[in-house]
Amino acid sequence: MNLKRRRETPSAAFRPEIDPSRPASLARQLYVALREAVADGRLKAGQRLPSTRLAATEWTLSRGTVAEAYDILIAEGYAVARHGSGTYITSDVPESPPKGDGGQAAAPVASRALSDAARRVCSSGPSLEPQKALPFVTGRMAHDERTAGLLNRIAGRHMNYAFEGYGDIQGEPGLRSAIAAHLAVSRGVRCTADQILITAGTQQALDLAFRILASPGDTVIVEDPCYPPARQCLALNGATIVGLPVDREGIMTERLADGALRPPAFIYVTPSNQYPVGSVLSLPRRLELLSYARDHGCWIVEDDYDSEFRYDGHPIASLQGLDQAGRVLYTGTFSKALLPSLRIGYLVVPADLVPVFRAVRPALDRCPPTFQQRVIADFLNEGYFPAHLRRLRERLRVSRDLLAAMLRARVAEHLAVILPDQGINLTVRSTGTWSSDSAVSEAALKRGVVVMPLSRMNVASRDTSRLMLGFSGLSEQEADRGTRILADVFRRGAFVGGAARA
Repeated sequence: MNLKRRRETPSAAFRPEIDPSRPASLARQLYVALREAVADGRLKAGQRLPSTRLAATEWTLSRGTVAEAYDILIAEGYAVARHGSGTYITSDVPESPPKGDGGQAAAPVASRALSDAARRVCSSGPSLEPQKALPFVTGRMAHDERTAGLLNRIAGRHMNYAFEGYGDIQGEPGLRSAIAAHLAVSRGVRCTADQILITAGTQQALDLAFRILASPGDTVIVEDPCYPPARQCLALNGATIVGLPVDREGIMTERLADGALRPPAFIYVTPSNQYPVGSVLSLPRRLELLSYARDHGCWIVEDDYDSEFRYDGHPIASLQGLDQAGRVLYTGTFSKALLPSLRIGYLVVPADLVPVFRAVRPALDRCPPTFQQRVIADFLNEGYFPAHLRRLRERLRVSRDLLAAMLRARVAEHLAVILPDQGINLTVRSTGTWSSDSAVSEAALKRGVVVMPLSRMNVASRDTSRLMLGFSGLSEQEADRGTRILADVFRRGAFVGGAARA
């Protein structure tokens, strides 16, 4: 018995609108529906139409009706019949006209009906658009051949797909247990596997936590400047955002004593490596923050987004590990430590909140995908992760030191380099020769170099003197070319008061 079958064409999913009560025949209605689908691009040139037998079954029509409609399409040049193969949309059909040029005119966004939440997001700061692989772009990771080979081999074990049901709402137990063990040793996090939820990266973890911990209109305290996607997520959830300044010791917790400050629903912080400034929250401030949360009955969301990359000294213990009152929710990710495309993060919640998170999670996302979880679980459980991190840290340290040395050699007149002890980005500050980070950023981008202005992340701060440069995935050639271009940008322009003068 020959079990080989021709793969179904995407057009098999097409659903024409047919109304038997209309005066036009069913064949004519089907022809018109197909013709319009070809014209507007839903059916593509060269696509094979479903066989008359399959189409009749899927569209609840007779085979004769389908055959008649196909004959009209062929007669009018919209389709061609190939003997022994089927009926295909002709390759000569012109592409549908672009919007605004004979097609439907694009209306300005301002005239569209959008939610208030969507408008708040659009005005709350920069979005994470895909960026080109330019010097100093943030978020890139270097390729590690050894790790890639291990992941490919492990992935092969799990490619024998079985028709399973939905996975656990919180994620695969094996991965959660591995994460709990890893966090206990590396970050001092105190939790069990039952307190962990696997998420699609940090962003989904934050969204889930923000939805559960605060209602629209509630006050939420953040660092100023603040990680833009977190701030946008808060805006989408209707929070009233209050920013507290950041200095060398992290968020300035003494500002919490301000009598005019309303106790928040929660406080969002990046204590181990403040994003984007890079400062570390000091122990006295950590204790003060925990005391405030306990006394005011509010929560703390700790975003530990790149804790694995500590270059000097021992890793800094998590805020969650110091928490005695069960007020801290802790989130991390494998996007930077392994692969961004895996989209695996995690959220650790106090034990008494687990039932709430289990109840809410399915309304947003039934369960995380099991394939990626099983691959990472094996990678952790079989002991590959520590060696991978050592190799990655050493590579990142070399990139950090190389970039810092080149910046100091070529643009020290204009940029004061702040060497980070942790993370994959470094911050530079104006020496006084320029005052607009946005102007510098725009001029550099025109030359093919990305330096991110920190002022785009300000909540209330007016500081416009700092830039962020990424060094993860940065080659020596890119560092050399990028710093030379940056030096030339400063030679050619004066950046004062937001304007760039050639």
